[in-house]
Amino acid sequence: MLILGIETSCDETAAAVVADGRRVLSSVVATQFELHAAYGGVVPEIAARRHLESILPVIQGALDQAGVAAPEIDGLAVTQGPGLIGALVIGMAVGKALALAWNRPLAGVHHLQAHILAAFLTENPPEFPFVALVVSGGHTNLYRVRDFQQMDLLGRSRDDAAGEAFDKVAKLLHLGYPGGVIIEKLARQGNPKAFHLPRPRIHAEPLTFSFSGLKTAVALQVTKNPEVLTDPGIQADLAAGFQEAVVDCLVSRAFLALEETGCQRLVVCGGVAANGRLRQVLQEKAAAEGCELFLPPLNLCTDNAAMVAAAGYHRLIAGERLDLSADVFSRG
Repeated sequence: MLILGIETSCDETAAAVVADGRRVLSSVVATQFELHAAYGGVVPEIAARRHLESILPVIQGALDQAGVAAPEIDGLAVTQGPGLIGALVIGMAVGKALALAWNRPLAGVHHLQAHILAAFLTENPPEFPFVALVVSGGHTNLYRVRDFQQMDLLGRSRDDAAGEAFDKVAKLLHLGYPGGVIIEKLARQGNPKAFHLPRPRIHAEPLTFSFSGLKTAVALQVTKNPEVLTDPGIQADLAAGFQEAVVDCLVSRAFLALEETGCQRLVVCGGVAANGRLRQVLQEKAAAEGCELFLPPLNLCTDNAAMVAAAGYHRLIAGERLDLSADVFSRG
């Protein structure tokens, strides 16, 4: 069963063809980060306009790369949310139009569930049940995953997402955008113990994340030590300390979720899961704890349409169909 996936939740225009929810035949992604770099973050209106320009060539590129024609596609899947409304609308409109024109079923996909199912596009997919940590620019959520569609929310960030905190701290340090990539590179040159930064936690909600206080702590360090903006060594130390604090928070809660659920398998996915330091600490902790760790390859961590096609496949074989009057959603 060939599924064409379409992803436009933020600033990546993506399309992919996936066979039977497992085998990626093509994956095409058009990035926009250079457009948004001057603003230090994604500008929704600019993102939507670029999606409009890119989406049809990207879809055609995915079909060509897979070596299939439109009549061979058995169904379509499109990200319904959460995400930027203007960006989502572009993908949804095109998905509906193609489903109608090709007379094919359409599935609406939850973006975070799609990130989790990226783990099933690898040679060694996890068995159910497992704990999933979805960590990206817009979300930091923990789930107990029972099957392809039953995912119980265990905890989430009550303020900034981890990826959002990376971008905001990069802006505080005048480093540019995208913040996660820049901070990770700079942190390799720094001493993570040079600055004492908090590991925010909410004792009544042990699986809840909070990163706004950590961001504020970095801002206070910049205020107290203005040389951090001009001295590359001090800047690297602060970047390393911030990254280590985020990694500590993510890893500690993920393994606490394993303990509380009794699961022995952990999937970590989303754009921030591409961070090298996070992957290193997770691998070390998993080896020490004797649990199975599943980390999708980097190209399946960042936003892509292969994961959307995989999630859509399971919705379609379950008999679900997205009504052509359905709308997108920004949160959920």
